[in-house]
Amino acid sequence: MASDLREKVLEKYSARVYKNRKEHVIAIGEGNPDTITANTRAIPGIITQRGCCYAGCKGVVLGPIKDAAIIVHGPIGCAFYAWGTRRHKAFADEKDGEKADCYLEYCFSTDMQEPDIVFGGEKKLKQAIEEVVDIFHPAIVLICSTCPVGLIGDDIHAVAKWTEIELGTKAIAFSCEGYKGVSQSAGHHIANNQLIRYIIGAGDKEPKTQYSVNLLGEYNIGGDGWEVERLLKRCGIEVVSVFTGGGSYRDLKNSHLAHLNLVQCHRSINYVAEMMQDKYGIDWLKVNFVGIESSAKSLRDIGEYFGDEELKARIEEVIADEIAAITDELDYYKSKLKGKSAALYVGGSRSHHYQLLLKDFGVRTVLAGYEFAHRDDYEGREVIPDIKPDADSKNIESIEVEPDPKYYKVLLTQEQKEKLLEKGVALNYYEGMFKGMEEGAIITDDLNHFETEEFLKVLKPDVFFSGIKDKFVTQKNGMLSRQLHSYDYSGPYAGFRGAITFGHDLVMGLYTPAWSYIRAPWQKVPSIQGTLGGEA
Repeated sequence: MASDLREKVLEKYSARVYKNRKEHVIAIGEGNPDTITANTRAIPGIITQRGCCYAGCKGVVLGPIKDAAIIVHGPIGCAFYAWGTRRHKAFADEKDGEKADCYLEYCFSTDMQEPDIVFGGEKKLKQAIEEVVDIFHPAIVLICSTCPVGLIGDDIHAVAKWTEIELGTKAIAFSCEGYKGVSQSAGHHIANNQLIRYIIGAGDKEPKTQYSVNLLGEYNIGGDGWEVERLLKRCGIEVVSVFTGGGSYRDLKNSHLAHLNLVQCHRSINYVAEMMQDKYGIDWLKVNFVGIESSAKSLRDIGEYFGDEELKARIEEVIADEIAAITDELDYYKSKLKGKSAALYVGGSRSHHYQLLLKDFGVRTVLAGYEFAHRDDYEGREVIPDIKPDADSKNIESIEVEPDPKYYKVLLTQEQKEKLLEKGVALNYYEGMFKGMEEGAIITDDLNHFETEEFLKVLKPDVFFSGIKDKFVTQKNGMLSRQLHSYDYSGPYAGFRGAITFGHDLVMGLYTPAWSYIRAPWQKVPSIQGTLGGEA
């Protein structure tokens, strides 16, 4: 039984650690209902795979904004982490005569040194901003602080105001010091707050069509965002802005004028979705463009929302055409993958999304978990009222917004929304990961390195999907590991075409003979050698 396997892993902990971790590791079907503990501090000394608040703010949400000059105020190591380590794709383009530069290949940092820590770094930050503005002339400057800045008290918000007054360039500061919150989730929240305050609503360019959307929580890993945009445009749906993969300040400032928000990654962007609903009346729809069936359902749900029969007919034509183009390859990869098993441990909503793509190929999920989820990401948004905020949660500001007197609009009546629900289209709702999982599957929140190795030993999945931190440990133990944070430099994996690329990569990895020959060094040679002393 799954619960027995879980106990086999957790019993190796001390009593104190066991008491903590048993609330984070559950088996589907053993509870009534299943509940999990999430978004709490990792145990000190355990090698967690989480990121920090700064990683969530700069590395995830802000980093892909291509025409923003993002200055990291802190040591150079923090800046390097968020530059070149994530695979956001973008290119400079021009839209309606307005240019969007692309600065993603640059790394802007104040490179704080010991004297800056002792005497303050605001002067150095101003110099860095002056240099960036003078050389690049960006449309906007974003300032992200790291741990030392919060400790010494540099006022980055005052520097942002100085930038606007003295240099005439829009600037926004993000107090996203790494130690805030319990994971990168705190950084998502901080970034979302500032986006709604200072960027969303700053533009006035109306959409060109009557069916316009914002794509929220899409970070264009491997070109996913481009593929989703291609599908939507084929259907006659206009994409106003993307939050934030391949996106731009130029487009984000007009996002309040779109008719519907599509939420891909719930955790990283749900705050913006909710606040845009409150401030501008824009409904949000949870979508998933990872997987064949899920992509088709997402497109159909959008069609149902707008309710136009011609649009719905066009969507059906696009779905049929896209599926027809991949049928032969899909059948082949299904024949090679059916019956395989997988474990997933990824951030965002990917551990949920990719289960549906794996199911398209007949692959069963035996373990899944998130790095930085909250309970609603697992159990669904209906549990939000039951979540008790702790001191760490209260450390992150939650802002309330009022309806905008100029731009607030309501597209559907309550009666229309109820009719949509009868058709299986739930607005402003995410069901969470639990509901679609098989009984007996193990769920692990904040999985650590010890548990990773132990669960892989007892569950023996054919492939482990995760990030870079545990990839090579997994492969040294003779098991395929594929990254879902960077796709191992492949992709895109979104949409119908992306599903085939994913199937190709998975088959290629699983059927290489390399794994049967691998023996980890510690399986052949003792890692510690010594002699017995004390003899005369």
